[in-house]
Amino acid sequence: MKKITISDVAKQANVSRSTVSQYLNHRFDYMGEKTRDRIEQVIEELGYQPNIVARSLKQKSTKTIGVIVANILHNFSTEVSRAIEDVCHEVDIHTIICNADDEPKKEKKYIDMLRAKQVDGLIIFPTGGNKQLYQNMIDENYPVVFVDRKVDGIPVSSIMLDNHKSSKLAVDHCVEKGYDQIGIITTSIIRDVTPRLERLEGYERALNNRGIPIREEYKKSVEIESIQSTLHEMLQQDNPPQAVIAGNDLALIEILKYVKGHRLAMPEDLAVLGIDDVSFASFYSPPITTIAQPTFEMGEKAATVLLGKIQKQETKDEGIDIRFDPMLIPREST
Repeated sequence: MKKITISDVAKQANVSRSTVSQYLNHRFDYMGEKTRDRIEQVIEELGYQPNIVARSLKQKSTKTIGVIVANILHNFSTEVSRAIEDVCHEVDIHTIICNADDEPKKEKKYIDMLRAKQVDGLIIFPTGGNKQLYQNMIDENYPVVFVDRKVDGIPVSSIMLDNHKSSKLAVDHCVEKGYDQIGIITTSIIRDVTPRLERLEGYERALNNRGIPIREEYKKSVEIESIQSTLHEMLQQDNPPQAVIAGNDLALIEILKYVKGHRLAMPEDLAVLGIDDVSFASFYSPPITTIAQPTFEMGEKAATVLLGKIQKQETKDEGIDIRFDPMLIPREST
């Protein structure tokens, strides 16, 4: 079966090849509505499919970016990726989303694969385990933006939450509710993941500011599968915490599993607060107090900064760290 070409479309629509090309590239400034409609109709009748590879070689752009999230299970990752896709869709840029599962080897595989596909730029939620690869992209002036995390020594624009402030909001809220024995559980900090480290630092600062002693047995960072047993040990102490802060949404889910499994009442037996808002927080029983990130605004900023880099434009507010403010959403779990 003969492959339909742009020349076939031009001939049947009675226009030049360049006019069809302008139509395909959405350049309608000097094109009448009837001409556009005619070309669209012919393309549909003939079943014409543009040769994307040829177009990208000619334009030196694939009109595609890659997004590599550290862990797609995080509510944060999903919402930020959606916002990135929304911004790119508006300017006819395609997105390829990959999940690294917090594994540096998998992240490297996706970076290499996406660059082999000649995507125009990358938005990465970095695992932190590929410093030389990140540095190589910088040295090549390849457009790249980090989200949620930064990597020491790598000067890449990073879109992040003010994590210290999020912990301060959490601790201050607990104190104002009458709790002075406040614990925190985060997922593992083995790879120096920025938000986890900063939330722990912010927790300690907030306790110091309130004159509350820091108790190491109240501050834990463990793998997801150990969170419930860690909370159990914490609550078996002679002076167990009255409130516990979940360092992210995955930690919160494990804490809630433990609370339900042991039939604890919130907040009477244990007050629970999560950093990262989750979709079920408002209708859980009781509703969960959370510290929300402006995920869609962060995703929009990441996309805007990357597109500015691709177009070699200066982007307003661009810097090494671009921080967003968290927001306390008080509910009945505290």
